[in-house]
Amino acid sequence: MIFKRKNSQKRLGKKLLSILLIGSMLLTGCSTSGGGSSSAETSKLVYANFRDLRDLNPHLYNGELFAQNLIFESLVKITEDGDFEPWLAESWKISEDGKEYVFKLREDVTFSDGEKFNAEAAKANFDAILDNADRHTWLESVRLMQEVDNSGGKSVEVTGEYELTLRLSEAYYPFLVELGVTRPFRFISPKCFIDGTTKNGVSDIVGTGSYVLSENHVDEYSIFKVNEDYWGEKPEIKEIEVKVIPDNQTRVMALKNGEVDLIYGTNMIDAETYKEFESLDGFKTSISDPISTRMMIINTTDEILGDVKVRKAIQHATDRKTISESIFSGIESPADTVLAKTVPYADIDLKAYDYNLDTAKKLLDEAGWKEVKGKTYRQKDGKELSIVLNYCSDSVTEKTIAEFYQSELAKVGIKLEISGEEEQAYRDRMKAGDFDITFNISWGSPYDPQSFLAGMRMPVYGDYAAQQGLKEKAQIDETILKALTSTDEEKRQEYYTYVLTTLHEEAVYIPLTYERNRAVYNEKVKNVTFNASQFEVPMEKMKIEE
Repeated sequence: MIFKRKNSQKRLGKKLLSILLIGSMLLTGCSTSGGGSSSAETSKLVYANFRDLRDLNPHLYNGELFAQNLIFESLVKITEDGDFEPWLAESWKISEDGKEYVFKLREDVTFSDGEKFNAEAAKANFDAILDNADRHTWLESVRLMQEVDNSGGKSVEVTGEYELTLRLSEAYYPFLVELGVTRPFRFISPKCFIDGTTKNGVSDIVGTGSYVLSENHVDEYSIFKVNEDYWGEKPEIKEIEVKVIPDNQTRVMALKNGEVDLIYGTNMIDAETYKEFESLDGFKTSISDPISTRMMIINTTDEILGDVKVRKAIQHATDRKTISESIFSGIESPADTVLAKTVPYADIDLKAYDYNLDTAKKLLDEAGWKEVKGKTYRQKDGKELSIVLNYCSDSVTEKTIAEFYQSELAKVGIKLEISGEEEQAYRDRMKAGDFDITFNISWGSPYDPQSFLAGMRMPVYGDYAAQQGLKEKAQIDETILKALTSTDEEKRQEYYTYVLTTLHEEAVYIPLTYERNRAVYNEKVKNVTFNASQFEVPMEKMKIEE
């Protein structure tokens, strides 16, 4: 009897559920006010990434930027055109001397774990970043805040429940840019701190952003869901699934087969794939304005490459036009200088290294590297002219460029060996200066020129090590610092001009093309746009229309 009664209750429950569902559909179908359920309320986006999320601690640099941007927010937001608008700060005031910033914080924000966001929570985050200042030395703002503290002042002070004051020892014009980029100045719930700080890790991933990380299955997939208590306008896409697909062709097939909806990023989509999807039914493509410079960097401490004539010979043996047209189908235009003239302070008169094999051969002759009968490659003192180009095997384009470049340098008698490795090993090699030539990019908008050049002053990536063979290295570093702290626009331009001119004339960087961010996606995905930073994927702006 009990068993029958339970089954009877189940049947009754199913009937009632059916009646309610039918009624709900009828109401939705008849509604003209939009009050019923919409597809957007249950919409899901499936995004392909080439690796796992890794460590999403926003105060460190090992996590995927697109994920950190979904979860964590900053005081200010950098708009697509490079301006600033309020985010977690409603407003701010800057002192006349440019050393003090007073931020009025929003009063309606909580972290997704329920912790209140206020000046105390903001200060705790800044304190945690400064507690690990050695890790953030590429940020001049961190050094300037440290100097305030070391002189007995307070670089970070709570001046009201929702008022935070930040102080620098000197004026620093890129400060708002550094506050607005994805890391490290974004806020994580103080409940996630370990022993009062974040430098040794965090106990959970909790921000104030429009999404929360719901699941992470390492090297398989992750799930992000809308933060239901989000203080701002909630995204239309309620769930994002991120599938880890390392192989480029597998990603492309997954998009074609409907297993994923979106592939996004300069190194996730080669030109051939982009062009294919341009004319493929059921799919759309989007491309940004030029955002950064794709380049290679030469190690000036190398026994062979320490000679500027050899470096200049390599510059003249670089066929940028063919790289642009054949490898990138014209999507990325040839780059003559390390920063495009459209980058602030980079519109200066520099003579491009033209593609001229005769000039390249002449420079190698002058450097003592001679052609030897019966030998494929040039020789000097019985030694073969051989160098190594390292590339990231996770990039869909670097191997292609490397193979082309190998054949090009052979035309002037240079043996170029190419070596690919996974991204972390590749970046570790760069930072250690363990390379002859390696791929590099400028940091792009909104980081160029200030952050890109500031990073040259210390071993952040490969720039610092690559420049150690230059006799002007100390002056380059000093001049970069002057540019960052100058309040005089004319002087600042002079400083940037010196640095960019010196690096160009010393042929340290081999500019290839000006990169453009790109996306390919199922046509049901709408409003696919680009942020100022190429490293962010603005999925919070997208929507699904079946």
